[in-house]
Amino acid sequence: MKLISKFFNKKLPVINIIRMSGVISSGSRFPSSSHLSLEGLEKQIERAFEGKKVSGVAIVINSPGGSPVQSALISERILELSKKNNIPVFAFVEDVAASGGYWLACAADEIFVMPASIVGSIGVISAGFGFVDVIKKIGIERRVFSKGENKGMLDPFQPQNPDDVKLITDLQQEIHEQFKDWVSLRRGKKLNIETIKKEGIFEAKIFSGTKACEIGLADAIGELKQVMRNRFNDKVIFKEITGKKKLSQRLGFSASHYSKVIDYIEERIAFAKFGL
Repeated sequence: MKLISKFFNKKLPVINIIRMSGVISSGSRFPSSSHLSLEGLEKQIERAFEGKKVSGVAIVINSPGGSPVQSALISERILELSKKNNIPVFAFVEDVAASGGYWLACAADEIFVMPASIVGSIGVISAGFGFVDVIKKIGIERRVFSKGENKGMLDPFQPQNPDDVKLITDLQQEIHEQFKDWVSLRRGKKLNIETIKKEGIFEAKIFSGTKACEIGLADAIGELKQVMRNRFNDKVIFKEITGKKKLSQRLGFSASHYSKVIDYIEERIAFAKFGL
């Protein structure tokens, strides 16, 4: 019976699943972080496209965004392997796919959401603090030596410089255009200029999953297993592609408790923007 079962299983479609949950960032203070980067995900992505029986790759996304560079690197790797192996990619948004999270979703051929999922935020943001008055009040004299006109740009202990602000906003505009170009490339046929302007799609607005389907940011409402069974076969085989733990994690080594707390707080702040 086992041999018969194995024979029939070989004929059944296989859907490999990668879960991408967390803030998108190039690194973290401790190895067990849920931060998403190409370095941390590349092996999983490669394994997801391996095997002759793979009918599709499903990406489960729950991310408020983060680094545009890592978002682009991860997305390009997924797209590259999808084309190379002729395997379709399906994105399934859970709580949120905003900003860089939506950038990741656009690597898929189709995007599925839940009605209450939060989707969009196609924009760029930079934030910081100014401590000009604080340093004066506590009587500290700050000494800075540098070469290069812009080396001290956005120094939080100096008054805001209009030239610095222009440099940053110009950079933001450039990255925003890259984001818009990516969305237009991947979703272009499902978006139209009138809807983009009317709904403020490229103005960093966020939408419910239901609304995202109406305006073309997503394709349909649907849960992963149900959608894949309807698409391929009731007996489709689902395989979770998980990352391998680093040696330090297997041996029980980790960063300090304080570093973990800081990383957790940063991630919670990112999700809290969307009420999550």
